[in-house]
Amino acid sequence: MAGPIRSLPPPTKKRKVQADSGTIQSIQKLEADLTRAVATNASLNPLADLLDLALATKTPSQTSKAIYALYRVFVLIIADDKLGLGGDEAAKVVKAWLWDRLNIYVDYLGGLLKDEEKTLRTSALQILLSLQKHLSTSYTKSTPSQPQFHISHFRKIVSYLLLCPPSTRPQENEVLNTNIDPDVLHQFYETWFSVHDDVRWFFLRESATLLNSTSPKTAPTLAANLLAVLERLNTFPTEKAELNSWWVAEIGTRPPKPKKSKKGSADAASSDEDDENDKDGEEDEDDWRKFFDEESAATDGKPKGPSARLHKLTIHQSLHALPSHRAVFTRAWLALLPRLSISEGNGKALAMRALNVMHRGVMPHLTRPVLVMDWVGASVDYGGAVGLLALNALFVLMKEYNLDYPSFYTRLYTFLDRDVLHLKHRARFFRMTELFLSSTHLPSNLLASFIKRLSRLSLTAPPAAIVMVIPFTYNVLKRVSTLVKIFSEAFTKPSYAMEDFLDHTYGTLYDAEANRKIKKEPALAMEVGKRVELFPVEHAQEEDLDDMDLVTAGGDAVGDLWVFA
Repeated sequence: MAGPIRSLPPPTKKRKVQADSGTIQSIQKLEADLTRAVATNASLNPLADLLDLALATKTPSQTSKAIYALYRVFVLIIADDKLGLGGDEAAKVVKAWLWDRLNIYVDYLGGLLKDEEKTLRTSALQILLSLQKHLSTSYTKSTPSQPQFHISHFRKIVSYLLLCPPSTRPQENEVLNTNIDPDVLHQFYETWFSVHDDVRWFFLRESATLLNSTSPKTAPTLAANLLAVLERLNTFPTEKAELNSWWVAEIGTRPPKPKKSKKGSADAASSDEDDENDKDGEEDEDDWRKFFDEESAATDGKPKGPSARLHKLTIHQSLHALPSHRAVFTRAWLALLPRLSISEGNGKALAMRALNVMHRGVMPHLTRPVLVMDWVGASVDYGGAVGLLALNALFVLMKEYNLDYPSFYTRLYTFLDRDVLHLKHRARFFRMTELFLSSTHLPSNLLASFIKRLSRLSLTAPPAAIVMVIPFTYNVLKRVSTLVKIFSEAFTKPSYAMEDFLDHTYGTLYDAEANRKIKKEPALAMEVGKRVELFPVEHAQEEDLDDMDLVTAGGDAVGDLWVFA
């Protein structure tokens, strides 16, 4: 006789549910006690108990309840100005203790950005950025005329995003890599980095500082993580009016106008925000404002308006000045590019990613685009697909920013080797080469050398590459008129659209021929309908006569082969 059906969970699961429930109840009780303590100005010692309980949680549900309980408690503490500036000696002792607890909590959240549980990763990032807003608002209360952005807390957020410390919560499948999590990257970019001007400005500034102060050996994925953020950026402001979205609302207030920079005049008044808010900031020689001070004027030939030199601006004024946004953007990229070493590890792939966005997403926003010339030139010398992409960036520097590079076409010619027509990037190569050779000021002997070289390479090229070479050659010849005389007929057909030929493969060529409608039947060397003996009958056996019919023109075999429609 079968036993009764068990309606209760196994004992182990029951004990787990009970333990989970008990932990959550303890979290809720401690949060309630702390909420009353903040309201009545009582002792906040239970905060240490709640923090210890959060650090000891094991299941995602326990951890989620704990970190949100701590978040709500710390928001109350911050709003009550218990972490603000000023106060007597007794208040400073309490503040130091509270700051220690907050720092432990923040470090724990930073580790959760690499937790195996997705909800904990995204929740941790939301809490970190929300605390940034509350801390900044609290500091602004002490200096209402000078809005604050809590730099020391944000610097930690940047390090968590780019250095990716491991989660301290017990993991079933421990995450060993230090690459930024795709969910965290997407959330940070879509919610904050691409939207809020203050978050983007401070991230660019702090990431460059982190790069300059961290060895590649101690943080091998730092450059790749930063590139993953920067390569997505397509909302960089191009006009002052576009600086209109702020994560810390107080920063959105209009700053005082900067004083004009005149010889012998007094410097613009500097704020006390760096003294309290950025005590361990960059060294003087690493200051982004002084490094790019010469570029506060427009670089496109337009007259410079009345503005203070960048290093004379306060943080608040800098956030509302477009040149300062370009300055921190430039400094971040100049710190990143040397770390994308082509000869090491995955440096080649990283360099290609950077070059893919260089001409449209980087150079237009740099204070001086020619600052990337050395790195781009080194990439060209590397050759291959990397050099091909670098050529495009180099050409943009020459065309748009007046870079003098006399050996450009010599370097371009060196790419015409036996492999170029077999590479998967050949379509990109022909697109760029057509652009490079489109100038009407190029000498005819230079164009002829390219045509001659491509013609020779086409002898051993695959069909899909030949389809590109023929219209390309036609278009180049049609642009240098003296060469047309070597042809018996004038070039009356309009130039080919290269895009129609660049994406062909062997398969597409075969399909085009196989599906072509034949207007006129091809000529045959034998008369259809008449039996033609390919071999004398006397040399064939009688049983072979049936097989011989298959190779005669009188059958359907040849006709079937030539019918394409």
